[in-house]
Order: sequence, then structure tokens, then C-alpha cells
Amino acid sequence: MNRFTPAKLKLSKWTARQPENREKHFLVTDLEMDEAGTLLRVELQAVHSGRAQ
Repeated sequence: MNRFTPAKLKLSKWTARQPENREKHFLVTDLEMDEAGTLLRVELQAVHSGRAQ
């Protein structure tokens, strides 16, 4: 498994392998972590439409 640093994940850019609704490019806008620093939730925002998921 690849390791990553959650601090570097915020504002990173991602590309979907199979776009849906012409949404291919995304930006990480929010991270939710617990007290131990374990990543619980990541919010992605589509660049084309601005929709967040």
C-alpha cells in the first residue's frame, strides 16, 4: 500500500480515470481527521461544475 501524508493532501489535484457528467478534474478542499490523526473523510470539488462530494 502506498503511504501518503494527509497534510500534503489538502489542495492537491486529482484526475478521474472515467469521467462522469464531464467532471474529470478534482481538487481536495477539506479533510476530516480524528484525534489520533487518522484520515476519516476527504471532500473533492469538481473543477468543471464546482460540485463537492
